[in-house]
Amino acid sequence: MPYREKLVPTPWIFIATALLIPACILIFTPIALWLGIVIGILVYVITAVALWATSPVIEVGDGMLRAGAARIELAHVGEVAGFDGAAAIREKGTGLDARAYLVLRGWVHPVVRIPVVDEADPVPYWLVSTRRPNETAAAINGSRRPS
Repeated sequence: MPYREKLVPTPWIFIATALLIPACILIFTPIALWLGIVIGILVYVITAVALWATSPVIEVGDGMLRAGAARIELAHVGEVAGFDGAAAIREKGTGLDARAYLVLRGWVHPVVRIPVVDEADPVPYWLVSTRRPNETAAAINGSRRPS
């Protein structure tokens, strides 16, 4: 069963980004008010599209795990665990190994820890943001098992 999740920003990020419009109006008003409005709207739209387009995707299927730009065969992945709340904060903070591969987004707090069992790989594990840590862990763990 394939699993896919795109880590798009939460709505409040897009609302906060809308503050670019009055900032541009303030900057360009001495030249022309209409220019400030047009540039403000244009800057907001470009920023919102960039936020959406650069959001990483977590995908499990066809024997592969993809997280952002990286991918790994599920045969090289150990038992995945999901973390939320204080446990997720610890995983992203004091419990973090500097060698880990990270796909973290500030607007997504839960994470999954994906151990890498390939001895040739220097990365001990991947730490990936996900809105549904239990579902993501179950999808990866379930895909690893032979059908």
